[in-house]
Amino acid sequence: MWPLLLIAILSALVQLFLPWWSIALVAFGVCFWRSRTGWQAFGAGFGGIAVVWFLYALFIHLQTDNILTGRMADLFFKTQAPVLLLLITPLIGGLVGGFAALAGRQLKDAVAAKP
Repeated sequence: MWPLLLIAILSALVQLFLPWWSIALVAFGVCFWRSRTGWQAFGAGFGGIAVVWFLYALFIHLQTDNILTGRMADLFFKTQAPVLLLLITPLIGGLVGGFAALAGRQLKDAVAAKP
């Protein structure tokens, strides 16, 4: 449970100063350090990043009064439904975080298994 919270907090802070892909480094590092299984690592990485990206997308949606998210949904999906964009955004971020966290856990297993 707390790797998810740690990933969410650290990735929210890191995204203020570094590029978007820095979330992968956070998820990788946290799950290399403190995950028990591959499923737990993937879930923590996916959940931590997806929550942050959803909240940020929702914040932008509310700040711009549906203008930006509506235009982006029209540009990418040819629809005026910003809800689709609010669902796809955390899915993409969550997959990046989940696979990075799983890679961190797998590297930990590989390092520990060396003779």
